[in-house]
Amino acid sequence: MSLTGTTFLYTTIVLTVVALALPLTLWSRVRGPQPLRAVARLLMLLFAQGTAVTLVFVLVNNQNNLYDNWADLLGTGNHVEQATDLGQDGTGGIAVKRLPKVRQTFRPAGGPRMHASGGVRVTQLRGRVSGVNAEVYVWLPPQYSEPAYRHRKFPVVELLSGYPGSAKAWFGSLKAHEQLLPLMRSGRVAPFILVAPRTNLLASVDTGCANIPGQVNADSWLSLDVPKMITDNFRAQPAPQGWAVAGYSAGAHCAAKLAVAHPDRYRAAVSLSGYNDPIGERNSLAAQTPALRAANNPYLLLRNAPVPPRVALYLSGESGDGYEAGMALESVAKAPTTVHVQFLPRSAGGHNMALWRPQVTPAFRWLTLQMGQGRAPGQAGSRTGSGTGPTPRSPSNDGSTHAALASGTAWRAAATRRR
Repeated sequence: MSLTGTTFLYTTIVLTVVALALPLTLWSRVRGPQPLRAVARLLMLLFAQGTAVTLVFVLVNNQNNLYDNWADLLGTGNHVEQATDLGQDGTGGIAVKRLPKVRQTFRPAGGPRMHASGGVRVTQLRGRVSGVNAEVYVWLPPQYSEPAYRHRKFPVVELLSGYPGSAKAWFGSLKAHEQLLPLMRSGRVAPFILVAPRTNLLASVDTGCANIPGQVNADSWLSLDVPKMITDNFRAQPAPQGWAVAGYSAGAHCAAKLAVAHPDRYRAAVSLSGYNDPIGERNSLAAQTPALRAANNPYLLLRNAPVPPRVALYLSGESGDGYEAGMALESVAKAPTTVHVQFLPRSAGGHNMALWRPQVTPAFRWLTLQMGQGRAPGQAGSRTGSGTGPTPRSPSNDGSTHAALASGTAWRAAATRRR
């Protein structure tokens, strides 16, 4: 029975109702010695509490797409077949463009909201470079199947979930395809292909979207294997001009890092409530050593880059939860790098889907402009510096030191809230 399926949800509801009815109808009817009656009543109470807790978990999990299946929940899932040392560029000396074309079979994706707005499809991809074997979800814009666009190639946005989190979350909890469909039809947002690959590849740990020999090659999975598969199977624009990456929470950190580290693969990145230092996620493999932390910190990568990367970054967050990370990146950005920082007031919400869902539309309007896909009404061009939103004159640092703000370590206190 699927963890996120309707059958399991309805079964849980029925069991909860039964568990509540049992003590109401049988409490005074239990017969036998006093110890036996006490045990029977205790079991009824435990059954009622257990089913209630399970129902709440199922509802929260379905709402936020935290765990996709039982293996994710129980910590038994492993999607890494091999993790050889692929070197600094993550290719292992492989000429990726010369690899044979990857031909994939896609099927309709199951789950809440997966059939909306034209439907989301899914495939199981075995990464030839990374050694990862995992699912990838794809949604095609409305223009893709129209005769007038049959020779047109489309821009792509790779969508990254948080930790824990399902690749479905952008379509399920955030309703990205449902929000963007009417905007794409009206021309206010470019017709992007949306691609959501699995980012939770190992049991009970966050990969930090990093390449770590002997453990995982998450960077190569996301920035090489998935893009090649998409360009081999769909009319997708080539990298980097036609590719962007977006994420929330831990996925936001990954989006910024991937774009800064690979300007030859991505033109833009959207980071919603992200952080710079990988230690912002306490279970991140990229935070194991100082060397790994430095190699996967977009602030340090941007500051130390011999040549500023030609990438555009959109970062949004509340004070103490993403905003300072964006300001730190802005402080070291040099042309042609551009940074747009959006301050979100505390009244906007917390570190959750309710905060990120309304940000989908403005982020994709910004992407439309930055990737040269047209001018969205009411939008201005990119510039190096903060965004046009309500940005405080003096950023609140919540008591953090300047060094902590710059490096991105000011969010350790908030790490327990991250997904």
